[in-house]
Amino acid sequence: MWIYEKKLQYPVRVSRPNPRLAKNIITQYGGPDGELGASLRYLTQRYTMPIPQAKAVLTDIGTEELAHMEIIAALVYNLIKDAPLQEIKRAGLDGYYADHDRALYFVNPEGAPWTASYIQSKGDPIADLYENLAAEQKARATYELLINLSDDPDVTDVLRFLREREVVHFQRFGETLNLLYEYMERKKYY
Repeated sequence: MWIYEKKLQYPVRVSRPNPRLAKNIITQYGGPDGELGASLRYLTQRYTMPIPQAKAVLTDIGTEELAHMEIIAALVYNLIKDAPLQEIKRAGLDGYYADHDRALYFVNPEGAPWTASYIQSKGDPIADLYENLAAEQKARATYELLINLSDDPDVTDVLRFLREREVVHFQRFGETLNLLYEYMERKKYY
């Protein structure tokens, strides 16, 4: 199992309430390329990996994605918790507020709930790792777009940290893919 350290992987600060920014960032909580989907994808795919190194990488990165989900939740919550109701309405979060108040819920910026169709677990180690490489690039791109939308330097700092972790995950999946190809060659799968 894991040892859980009761602090965020990266400190979260916001300059002021900003429901408009929270509405954009929530995509990384419950949107199609967000942290929930990534963590569930990797923690599911690890079971069909044929080598221990691949299982370990998927477990490590899947667990880290759970930590990223905590960071995103802290960002969104801190951006809306002290916001006046008028600002929440102006940001187009009045429907969200009616259903959830200021609680966190897995949705995209338009309010559509998270769905398992956002993830894939094919059972083919090569196909799954290519899926993961693409997922990390989509997450990186989303973070870059969120950085462009951010007008809060504290939030931008956190988003940059998360973007860089996506780059590291992409690199680790690439290394793991090379190990899998070597394993397949030795086993004469290809």
